[in-house]
Amino acid sequence: MGTKAIRHCIALGAGILFLFALHLVVGSVDIPVSAILQIIFPSSGNEAAASLLARHPSWSYIIMESRLPQALTALLTGSSLAVCGLLLQTAFRNPLAGPGIFGITGGAGLGVALVMLFLGGSIMTTMFTISGFVAILLAAFTGAMLVTVLLFFFSSAVRNSVILLIIGIMTGYLANSAVSLLNFFATDEGVKSYMVWGMGNFGTVSMAHMPAYAAANIVGLAASLLLIKPLNALLLGEQYAENLGINTRLTRNLLLLVTGWLTATTTAFCGPVAFIGLSVPHIARLLLTTDNHRLLLPATMLLGAAVALLCNLLCYLPGAGGILPLNAVTPLIGAPVIIYVITKRR
Repeated sequence: MGTKAIRHCIALGAGILFLFALHLVVGSVDIPVSAILQIIFPSSGNEAAASLLARHPSWSYIIMESRLPQALTALLTGSSLAVCGLLLQTAFRNPLAGPGIFGITGGAGLGVALVMLFLGGSIMTTMFTISGFVAILLAAFTGAMLVTVLLFFFSSAVRNSVILLIIGIMTGYLANSAVSLLNFFATDEGVKSYMVWGMGNFGTVSMAHMPAYAAANIVGLAASLLLIKPLNALLLGEQYAENLGINTRLTRNLLLLVTGWLTATTTAFCGPVAFIGLSVPHIARLLLTTDNHRLLLPATMLLGAAVALLCNLLCYLPGAGGILPLNAVTPLIGAPVIIYVITKRR
């Protein structure tokens, strides 16, 4: 790894730690830093902080059940969505590829809508009930995979990246149309629940669900790291990759599986989070000025986590006035990046 890439990765790591710490401190309730440290590290022996916590027992609940899981969710989700964007941009050789633009998020959202609106499921139910964690995750995964398989089918028949992009957008519209029909026939409570979910939120994963959510994301991220060598080969074209002994069909299938899994997992819990998957890989390329995935993929993971943490913090700017929807904040960072990339590449 080059010196420049190492410096950027160290800076990103430091930025993530700083933003993560801010997540524990910033909120509608002012909690002293000493009390936060005592909650997270109860064996620290700070008697003054322990005395404060005895007088304010709700502080422990706020940190352990709200701020900490929300920060962890933002970190994992940002990394996963950024990696999805990078994998799709490399596979389709299209700078505008992303889980949202290509309709993969819409497919996952349709699967979630079927469970939440038609079957009456909820992501807040007991983990292993038919309408809980497993049902929604499998529905989101199925929807994401169906859309991705459809896109790879068209990618083998259509070589024009613009036409392929239009097909992806139309697929997303079809998924949204199906969701609208489900909303029409659903109950008022189901519609409201789905609308809130669709705004995006990193606060829906509780500490009880965190081990499963973290494991699902870490498995997908680890699998993406195993694809670094074939991804670099694909940058030079499929024929060149095959001459190097890369099984391009197997690589595409694995990439399809990883992208579908990460998109489904994040969408099921956090809603269709916009622009992170599309814009973060471009920011990473601008920082590192390289397409080498040995450098680009780890940097994209770190940058995705940092951007997601930053966006989540911006959601709390109104303070006592409420919390902004996540998808009202992510375009403020993502849209200018995409406009810059489009104008630069003409």
